[in-house]
Amino acid sequence: MTSPEDRLAAMGLAVPEVAKPVAVYVPAVRSGAHVFTSGQLPMRAGELIQTGKVGGEVSAEEAYACAQQCALNAIAAVKAEVGDLARVTRVVKVVCFVASTPDFTGQPGVANGASELLGEVFGDAGVHARSAVGVPVLPLDAPVEVEIVVEVA
Repeated sequence: MTSPEDRLAAMGLAVPEVAKPVAVYVPAVRSGAHVFTSGQLPMRAGELIQTGKVGGEVSAEEAYACAQQCALNAIAAVKAEVGDLARVTRVVKVVCFVASTPDFTGQPGVANGASELLGEVFGDAGVHARSAVGVPVLPLDAPVEVEIVVEVA
């Protein structure tokens, strides 16, 4: 069986450094058998990969890629909390916030960027409950923010 990190590598990805919080909070908290991540922005190398509203300056395809980066950052926060991604037994819940124009209704498709990545990385354990929510604005004018809850052994 391959590890979550092996699956990431096969996709040409790696667990990034944990994104530095933009305010007063921690990237993840463990409570019992669950790890709750804070909302993760589409940061790469300390900078947002995209800004703006989905349906405006940001296309649905670009937002999908942002959701993938958010999920990758959430994975990094989980790994920093538990040490080994193989300890994840279930991705329980994903919440995806999409800063979008009032007429954009494709939030579920954007959120698939996070959901599909988590499914690839964690296999059957990556199948999860999910919410995809349209909002008027996100921190730093990010188009997408993702938080996850995972169960760990």
